[in-house]
Amino acid sequence: PVQCPVQGAPAPDRVPPAGKAQQGLKEQYRLGSLLGRGGFGSVFATAADFGLQVAIKRVPRKRVRHWGELVSDTPLEIVLLAKVSTGFPGVVQLLEWLELPNDVLMVLERPEQCQDLQHFIRARRFLPEEVARELFRQVLEAVQHCTSCGVLHRASNRENILVDLATGQAKLIDLWPVAPTCQDTAYTHYAGTRSYSPPEWTHFGWYYGRPATIWSLGILLHQMVCGKHPFRRGQNISWDHQLSLPQGLSQECQDLIRQCLSMLDTERPSLEELLCHPWMQDIHLAQPSRAPTAAPGAWGRQCSQS
Repeated sequence: PVQCPVQGAPAPDRVPPAGKAQQGLKEQYRLGSLLGRGGFGSVFATAADFGLQVAIKRVPRKRVRHWGELVSDTPLEIVLLAKVSTGFPGVVQLLEWLELPNDVLMVLERPEQCQDLQHFIRARRFLPEEVARELFRQVLEAVQHCTSCGVLHRASNRENILVDLATGQAKLIDLWPVAPTCQDTAYTHYAGTRSYSPPEWTHFGWYYGRPATIWSLGILLHQMVCGKHPFRRGQNISWDHQLSLPQGLSQECQDLIRQCLSMLDTERPSLEELLCHPWMQDIHLAQPSRAPTAAPGAWGRQCSQS
């Protein structure tokens, strides 16, 4: 993996360093049901003694692959979570964390009524452009926030996004495919979901972070408005590939998807250009409707990939 210093705004003071006694943690939080389990850890629904609903993510120390520096040596995921936990509503907030002899525990905010975007879309088959536009705007702003904090989010996929069913707020919940921002460095290891990987990595084994992020956002938008991935599973995308889009989509939406999924990474727009695209300028936005049931799939995804 590429190594570069963590850049951007310093971690906020309200994210405390590790050190809370394990007994104190048990007294403050009441462990609830298992939300998800994977090879890298487990996530539990939890209630704080002051009524706040949170999630506790438990990661065995031996599973921590990268370390950074916050106060002392700290798992890199916590360093980067602390940097983006500034109160911005589009990113899950790290409330506190604890380092034990064998495990690392993270206390994360958890909306009471929520559903990951994958299940949110499946319940409706696909999203109307007005709903997709509002959710996509929020995702763009969340990724932009991470970038402004010196954190590069490299895989914006459906499982990594939570929708608060009470407010319609989209929130990045799984920050495992993040890295310190290295603007001019080519990465040779892809940490995100393979089906979202850009063609330059598939063909050449390297990619630049920001164009790869735009590619994954293009796939995400296609899944929102079409209900499916733009490419068949296992499809080898050729350089002269012509993307086929439904005629029912507006020309502006089709143009935005095609720009994001440009085969040449140098031709993909920036986050700022996406936010200024004509399709994003419609001010008549519909709030996402309440889903029939909530699903914990996103938390399961989180603990399996941390």
